Amino acid sequence: MHVKPLADRVVVKPFEEIEMKKGGIIIPDTAKEKPMQGEIIEVGSGRITEDGKKIALEVKKGDKILYGKYSGTEVSIDNEEYLIMRESDIFAIVQNS
Repeated sequence: MHVKPLADRVVVKPFEEIEMKKGGIIIPDTAKEKPMQGEIIEVGSGRITEDGKKIALEVKKGDKILYGKYSGTEVSIDNEEYLIMRESDIFAIVQNS
């Protein structure tokens, strides 16, 4: 299945959290922090202004991003978990140096 977000929305694949155990304590899944980094899988066509102009998104497919802890809507597509969010919910693009 292919999903194409509308307007200024993007589909994000959250990065998997690396579980660290200290002192033999196992943290249940419900107590773990949600990841706040991910990769853009698909982007919408852009936001339309009130005067009808289209503003292209700054992010593109393949970008690694940082986003807010409670940003977006969780969806399951082909048994994979994704987030659909507005571009304005993205804080930054992570660039490798």
